[in-house]
Amino acid sequence: MTGRPGRTGRGAGQASAGDLLELVRSRRAVTRGALQQATGLSRATVGQRLDRLFRAGWLREGAGGPVDSPLGGRPSITLEFDDEHAVVLAADLDTRHARAALLTLSGEILAEHSGTLVVEDGPDAVLGELGRWFAGLLEKTGHGAEAVCGVGLAVPGPVDTETGRVVQPPIMPGWDGYDIRDRLSRALTEHAGTAGVPVLVDNDANLMAYGEQRTAYPDCSAFVLVKVSTGIGAGVVVDGSVFRGIDGGAGDIGHIRVPEGAGALCRCGSYGCLAAVASGGAVARRLAEAGAPAASGSDVRDLLAAGHPEAVGLAQEAGRRVGDVLATVVTLLNPGVLMIAGDLAGTAFLTGVRELLYQRALPRSTAHLEVVTARLGERAALVGAGAMVVEHLYAPERAEERLRALGV
Repeated sequence: MTGRPGRTGRGAGQASAGDLLELVRSRRAVTRGALQQATGLSRATVGQRLDRLFRAGWLREGAGGPVDSPLGGRPSITLEFDDEHAVVLAADLDTRHARAALLTLSGEILAEHSGTLVVEDGPDAVLGELGRWFAGLLEKTGHGAEAVCGVGLAVPGPVDTETGRVVQPPIMPGWDGYDIRDRLSRALTEHAGTAGVPVLVDNDANLMAYGEQRTAYPDCSAFVLVKVSTGIGAGVVVDGSVFRGIDGGAGDIGHIRVPEGAGALCRCGSYGCLAAVASGGAVARRLAEAGAPAASGSDVRDLLAAGHPEAVGLAQEAGRRVGDVLATVVTLLNPGVLMIAGDLAGTAFLTGVRELLYQRALPRSTAHLEVVTARLGERAALVGAGAMVVEHLYAPERAEERLRALGV
């Protein structure tokens, strides 16, 4: 993210090494002189703080930058966050499929692996298998366990981010309240030899939104992504941060009741949810009843790609139902970008969304709105999970803790 140069939130002269790192990472101050101006620290103190960051391997010198002094002179040396000193492991779980990757600290995917992984098999088996996948990625890229600074995991259910546990997930039977962090940490230790690596967990739509916003729309201050696959969920990014609500339940629009779904039983146990009539799973059921080979949202995606007439019609109808709900979302949040992602994110579904959205929402709410489809595709949650880990580990206070632990 970018921001205007200015002093840190601490009092003048109180900025820590972690604060200086944040200023460099955000590109708000990238020379020693700019850091002095932004923090109020003396030249000597800035030098001491930077020395700790250099010794940790977190900063490096770049090319010459602007001249710091108004009197002229040689260009000052710029400072850069060294994104090669560690790597991040990330995984994105869907109901029947998963994807794992090894990323640089700047979000570049160095290696990835995907395959069948069924969440209904339970957390112990699924997370154990992820540990094996991660070990394979490290071996493939030649990275040792010591290079891993953290792990990010996207799951298809609401997450209490304080504990990393899913809370009453409708499509993740057996996962409610399970200690995901501990199990995945143990799986990593067993298969990859890591020890004490932090594991962060969040909802998949949240991380997809975070990855897409940071990559393609970094200046959008209100961004909404809606994932329509087996279920329906939304991720909201406001001022560069994921909005999760008070306990991780924000964005769960798939369980808003809609009149068309009055007789439809949702996997959450209630009748009338949007997901029961407009998700990829709901469309797959209707196609199967008509004799089409569809058992899941991914099957619907394949039929849409092949131009299957009934799949196209049902996807557009589902889009209209979702668009009706999104008219309220757009009116409430006034986003600059509304992104559609997931198995149904294609022309037919998007046409249906736009039809009802622009019909039901006030022109004031949509005057500056972009309605688009996902750019990162199946990698969005991986990129978002990697970014979540980096932002957590290198935030000023956490960075200070880690520097002390490193003895620098």
